Amino acid sequence: MQERIILKMKKKILIIISIIVILIFISIIFSIINIGNNKIYNNIKIQNVSAYGKEQEQINSELNKKYSEKKINGIKLKQGDYETVISYDQLGVSANIGKAVTEAYSIGRAGNIITNNYNILLRYFIPINIEIEMTYDEKSIDKVIEDVESKLPNVVINNDYYIEGSKLIITKGKKGVVIEKDKLKNEIIKKIKDFSDDDNIIQIPVIETTPEEINIEEIVNGITCEPQNAYVSEGPLEVHADQDGISLAISIDEAKNILKEDKEEYEIPLNITEADIKVEDLGEDAFPNLLGTCTTNYDASNINRNNNLMLAAEKINGTIVNPGETFSYNQSVGQRTIAAGFKEAKAYANGKVVLDVGGGVCQLSSTLYNSALFSNLEIIERRSHYFKTSYLPAGRDATVSWGSVDFKFKNNREYPIKIVAIAQDGVVKVDIYGIKQEDDYDVAIESQETSIIPVETIYEEDKSLEEGEQVTVQNGENGCTSETYKILSKNGVVVSKTLISKDTYNDLPTIIKKNKK
Repeated sequence: MQERIILKMKKKILIIISIIVILIFISIIFSIINIGNNKIYNNIKIQNVSAYGKEQEQINSELNKKYSEKKINGIKLKQGDYETVISYDQLGVSANIGKAVTEAYSIGRAGNIITNNYNILLRYFIPINIEIEMTYDEKSIDKVIEDVESKLPNVVINNDYYIEGSKLIITKGKKGVVIEKDKLKNEIIKKIKDFSDDDNIIQIPVIETTPEEINIEEIVNGITCEPQNAYVSEGPLEVHADQDGISLAISIDEAKNILKEDKEEYEIPLNITEADIKVEDLGEDAFPNLLGTCTTNYDASNINRNNNLMLAAEKINGTIVNPGETFSYNQSVGQRTIAAGFKEAKAYANGKVVLDVGGGVCQLSSTLYNSALFSNLEIIERRSHYFKTSYLPAGRDATVSWGSVDFKFKNNREYPIKIVAIAQDGVVKVDIYGIKQEDDYDVAIESQETSIIPVETIYEEDKSLEEGEQVTVQNGENGCTSETYKILSKNGVVVSKTLISKDTYNDLPTIIKKNKK
């Protein structure tokens, strides 16, 4: 009995040894077959692109070509008639293709004979996709999405308000769309990562929304204040700006009744109590130093544009911004309406050059933006135009639109600052005055175009023209992407160079009307 058990055990051991020998033999034969194989093995993909049967140099070249093409084309975002292209540079995209190729090639080669063969055979049954190590700046993606949303032609317009004389002007918002930001962000990241997808277009996901109800209590709490005289204190020197007292001239309930009316704009009376001593009464000591300045030019023969610029400049001229306060261009200039004195002039709207009430005021906001940069003030909100402007380099403009896009900066200095603005004879000039501090820097702004977006030609049918006749109704211009840096220096030595914006300006299409017969 015992001999039979021993015999069975010997047979089992012999079978196991035979299997091991056979496996070793097969592995050796398999290895010999693959000794001269310098290509990537079966069912291995890199970023969804098949690498099977390709040498390292070949697949590396193929993937780099795909990445270069995707980078050149960028990502086109569309919503209805609106479209814009965002560049990989804007999003801070980079790809470590070489590392992924090395990893793919090492499969079936990195271990011993048995593990190598096992990994080679396993790929016949279980494919593998190696992801390229890609980096992108999520904050830049968020900023791009915010910027795109502000330029949608049908974006929701929020309720807003401003003070004009002794009246609180409240404007009612309008129903519109907002971007599903998380969804679009995921789509952008997916488009960046998928090398097998040659389509660079994303339909912007949006949802319709309505503005919130006007909260009169919140607005009143935000504007109500006691009058405060301006004064200068010594040791150390500090300038305290004046503040007019503001309160409602009617009750909250009466104000609510006014808001029940179906109107686009509401006027609510205020009590204004002027300060006895104004900052300007303090003399030159209050604002002795020029902190930043910028000058831009415009066509003075354009009467309406000239009117709009002069009116907007008058509204912000002399504005005092106290330490810690935020300046809002829209709040200071107010809504651009015919009733407020503004006129129709050329402006960018919905991706086109159109006539718009208040057209041209963006030149003043852009000039002010540069003065704020040179004063090293903190920029809170700023958006670039849809197209390049003629009065400033790419990356140095600041567009505004009532109810949706504002330009804001914060006085992050120790003392109040004063804005001096003028627009006349074809020149817009904005100076910012204050008191220089020991920790102030010399500021330089450097802007560079990083790529060109070629101009497109659009043909429109016009049967009123003679057969074959064509008329150019809009001369086009190339678009571009740009990067803008702020350079701080002390005693001639550069202390820092900071990227402050990456912008995309779409091409202004050439529009030609023709009879296509």
